[in-house]
Amino acid sequence: MTNQGKGIDRRRALGLAGAGVAGALAAPHVARAQETHNWSMAMAWPTGAPGVGVNAERCARMIETMSGGRISITLYGAGELVPPFEVFDAVAEGTAQLGHGAPYFWQGKDRVFHFFTGVPFGFTAAEHSGWLYFGGGQELWDRAYAPFGVRAFYAGSSGPQAGGWFAHPIESLDDLQGLNMRIAGLGGEVMRRLGVNVVLLPPGEIYGALQAGTIDAAEWIGPWNDLAFGLYRIAKYYYMPAFHEFGPALELMVNAEAYEGLDEDLKEIVKRAAMASATESLADFTYHNADAFRPLLDQEGVQLMEWPDEVVTALAEQSEIVLAELAEDSDLARETYESFIDYRAKADEFARASDQRMFEMRARGLDL
Repeated sequence: MTNQGKGIDRRRALGLAGAGVAGALAAPHVARAQETHNWSMAMAWPTGAPGVGVNAERCARMIETMSGGRISITLYGAGELVPPFEVFDAVAEGTAQLGHGAPYFWQGKDRVFHFFTGVPFGFTAAEHSGWLYFGGGQELWDRAYAPFGVRAFYAGSSGPQAGGWFAHPIESLDDLQGLNMRIAGLGGEVMRRLGVNVVLLPPGEIYGALQAGTIDAAEWIGPWNDLAFGLYRIAKYYYMPAFHEFGPALELMVNAEAYEGLDEDLKEIVKRAAMASATESLADFTYHNADAFRPLLDQEGVQLMEWPDEVVTALAEQSEIVLAELAEDSDLARETYESFIDYRAKADEFARASDQRMFEMRARGLDL
């Protein structure tokens, strides 16, 4: 063999040796087993419920797909694993690693939770997400849930809800006296102060209570869900909009210990899946509420109603009193209240010059 041939062989041998060293160094990363997580999600909603149950399931499947199967999720509708109003406890205790609901369902833990769903005369869906993502709302929410070992992420909104179905028209404050009404959140407390007997029922029990006459009125969500639930068959007077839910939030809850046990990329997947679900959920409600509105109004006997001015004024006055009282619960409640009040003032000033005038302008154009 020539000296030149020996040189080539020597360089080839060194090259192969170098490749072997590089491969050995890289091997631990390639060979490292990826842990899988078999999780459960408990919902406050019936399986397949339009908007709420459907988007909870979509969010779960999104997490599975985005994680490449490293997180698998078994889904449980309301009552299948735990009762609907015990979903928060299930997540806190680790009975389920994930939960889907609305923060005000668990307000018995801490009334500050109301702010993270929505409060009377509060934020629209867009304003609420703005406050959470960029106005410090998420940090306050994290602090509110931390003592219970729960993390929460915004998972969408129904947009402006309906004020509810009533067996008889509301023409004055006197018509509220002694009324038995299913109404959730702080709106229920405001109604109670105006003489209403407030009944909090899970979604699956609303129709039966109306049908049995246990309640005289009920608010649920809006045209899409109200049509699906058939509430118009019992009560015919449909009030819009809701005073207490301009853009109420849905949430994806995660057991904090389970969340911290995830790799960093999986944590980000859960967080971003919730954000994607928020966009999808609001779009779902926005389209289908508009699509269901006319068919709902065309049902026999249904009458679209507006709140009388006297009632709106009283609702607004009591709402501000209720919020101010809530702020006295704790330092966190005061801080959250002040953050809410400050941003609401800015958002309202802008909305009066933008959204409000835009809708008025569009209405004039369409009426030509």
